[in-house]
Amino acid sequence: MNPYYILTVRGLTKTFSGVKALDQVQLNLRKGEVHALMGENGAGKSTFMKILIGLHTPDSGEIVFEGSELKASDVNEVLKKGISMIHQEILIVPELTVAQNIFLGRESNRGFFSWIDEKKLNQKAGVLLEQMGVTISPTTPMKYLSVAEMQMVEIAKAISNDAKVIIMDEPTSALSDKEVATLFGIIRDLKKKGVAIIYISHKMDEIFEISDTITVLRDGNYIDTKPAAELDTPTLIKLMVGREIENLFPASVAQKGAEILLVKNLSRAGKFSNITFAVHAGEVLGIAGLMGAGRTEIARAIFGLDPVDSGEVYLKGNQLIIKTPQDAIRSGIGYVSEDRKKLGFIPGMSVKHNMTLASLPNHAKGLFIQDKSETATAAQMIADLRIKTAGADQKVTFLSGGNQQKVVIGKVLLASPDLVILDEPTRGIDVGAKFEIYKLINRLVSDGIAVIMISSELPEILGLSDRILVLSKGKQTALLTKAEATQETILQYAVH
Repeated sequence: MNPYYILTVRGLTKTFSGVKALDQVQLNLRKGEVHALMGENGAGKSTFMKILIGLHTPDSGEIVFEGSELKASDVNEVLKKGISMIHQEILIVPELTVAQNIFLGRESNRGFFSWIDEKKLNQKAGVLLEQMGVTISPTTPMKYLSVAEMQMVEIAKAISNDAKVIIMDEPTSALSDKEVATLFGIIRDLKKKGVAIIYISHKMDEIFEISDTITVLRDGNYIDTKPAAELDTPTLIKLMVGREIENLFPASVAQKGAEILLVKNLSRAGKFSNITFAVHAGEVLGIAGLMGAGRTEIARAIFGLDPVDSGEVYLKGNQLIIKTPQDAIRSGIGYVSEDRKKLGFIPGMSVKHNMTLASLPNHAKGLFIQDKSETATAAQMIADLRIKTAGADQKVTFLSGGNQQKVVIGKVLLASPDLVILDEPTRGIDVGAKFEIYKLINRLVSDGIAVIMISSELPEILGLSDRILVLSKGKQTALLTKAEATQETILQYAVH
């Protein structure tokens, strides 16, 4: 083994049901290096990482860790050797506290009966979270945290293992720019201690900011490895997708029309107060802000998922009284949640049945669902949105992240909304799939639909929005035109 490499992978191959998920993949990882692993959804990144941490066994190939061949087929064994992973899908026990989740299986014990020392557990978690710059109480049950806060706890858990190699799979997918900066500070500290990081992300700006080396996979095949300094965004995208994407944010030709939504002085104690804005047909209103600013909370309130204390909501001039999501859907409002797997679709159901959930009355005759009507509608939407699936009856859980998101958007569109709220619409999907979603957003506004888009990615907000509402600590601090908006201006108002 080359002494500079803590981990070496050669000729790794893995097949599922006759289909090669990985074919002769290789990787060389140095101590104290951030090594980005890039590729579209389906490129083999997740399979590769699951083999490294012992969740899958390769068909062939060699993994050498610290000079010895690694043949672990047990996650705990891999953890003990010094390889830890932050999963893209958050793995928590909701009923346990933050501290209990961080040290799950590694609790401090005291006394003759080896009772768990909760005080020591909370102290250790508190120190760790403080070092990370995270203001979350160690005694808070996980079920009360936001997705972003849960992600920070997952990062704390990985760091607490004293790992020599940490795999980070989309670690910033739910984080705002401030939390990303905090994470990058942590990563730089880990590098100084000689910890190696395998970093997976679809956010190009992050990759070039934090990575030393980049390896690209495509369709399960190894494509290339280069120093990050020798690559630029267009070259990296071409390596990933095998083709050039000249403009990541396609220009919209939509014309701004009549006012669709008017929100006046909307307030909910402890979440947001006196929020006032309007959205027009053919317009994308971006909502920006740091974690805890109230972006998602406002969207949930408009859609009837959470109650409000005061304020008014009007749709096409008519005041709405929305108490449930059903009220919102009937009124012409569609909502794509930031957590598609929890609130967007039912994993065990098919593409067809997920798509028609919000519009089933359109396919009912008396007490019975008309299968032919439902199938035809789903097939048309699959074609319209270019969803890559084996068919309308395939279970959604087996689709890539980008195609799952298209199914959720398709479900919303089949209810014929006047307003669509998109909360983190491209979270956890690759650059090619993002481009498809961006084109879909342009299509929505071209069809006269009003769009509210919440995103933690400022380039996305700036690239797609006609106007941008900026929030800080539950209050709106600015409403910017496209001409007025820059990353610096938005961040200035976001920390106001």
